[in-house]
Amino acid sequence: MDGVPNVTRADAAAAVRNPLAFIAARWTPEPRTVRRAALAALTMAVLIVVTGGAVRLTGSGLGCPTWPKCTDDSLTTTSEMGFHGVIEFGNRLLAYVLCAAVGWAIIAARSQKPYRRGLTRLGWLQFWIVMGNAILGGIVVLVGLNPYTVAAHFLLSTALIAVATVMWQRTREGDAAPRPLVGKAVQQLVWALIGVSVLLIAVGTVVTGAGPHAGDSSDVPRMPLDWETVSKLHAVLAWIVVTLTFALWFVLKAVDAPKSPLARTRDLFLVLLAQGAIGYVQYFTDLPEVLVALHMFGSCLMWIAALRVLLALRERPEETAGVPGPAAEATLTRA
Repeated sequence: MDGVPNVTRADAAAAVRNPLAFIAARWTPEPRTVRRAALAALTMAVLIVVTGGAVRLTGSGLGCPTWPKCTDDSLTTTSEMGFHGVIEFGNRLLAYVLCAAVGWAIIAARSQKPYRRGLTRLGWLQFWIVMGNAILGGIVVLVGLNPYTVAAHFLLSTALIAVATVMWQRTREGDAAPRPLVGKAVQQLVWALIGVSVLLIAVGTVVTGAGPHAGDSSDVPRMPLDWETVSKLHAVLAWIVVTLTFALWFVLKAVDAPKSPLARTRDLFLVLLAQGAIGYVQYFTDLPEVLVALHMFGSCLMWIAALRVLLALRERPEETAGVPGPAAEATLTRA
């Protein structure tokens, strides 16, 4: 086993000044380590959505009635707050785990050799989305679970999942310019699929905001819309996404596309079928909490699957050299 290198005063000063560069100069992770770090960040991004749904579905949205503290006098939940306080505070704690996962992804990407600026920036973008969503989550509590702020909170989480998915994909690629695997018409079809998917998710937040699960046992205002009408619009959009996915699969077969776009399109179609089944069952069974939670999880999987279809339309060779590291990093290197 190699000995631990001596850390001089200059090293300590460099670590304080730029800790990421200090770590990168002394550690080179394996490619699989970087991939796992990116996957961990994506997994936590999905998990935070699911646990946030659990907060709402158990009526624990105001289990901690203020923010950033749990109460005016306590940073943590108290015994008087009971089950709802535990659920809400637990979700807040899980946000720190998400921050740790994103931080690990940033460190791993920054330390990879050769240095990959684009990959590291994707990690930092996740960090700033997490910070923004944490502030927005506090606003959600302070305004008493206003449905519009709750919808924005979910949509920002969806953006986090998108960035995490792209970073996870990029860890398995090189840094060359993307090389398309399909023609322009197929690309346009997929972009239409992505656009309708975004609209589907957005309308889904309206269904939730107008529906019965307000997130708290008290009288929380709902969006002034007819819930059944919005639900039917949501279903129509879902069928459009299914139709576009089915059409895409046939087009890819017709043009003899590579296996990757076909496989990702098949995966999306299967996720959509499962998500649609859950959606219809929950609609006709008066929205049981367990099925609503599964539907939220399915929404995350559907979004990831749709993005993977888009990302499968091009390739970046892994053997392509990355961008040279910053000059400042060289000053930290020790023989």
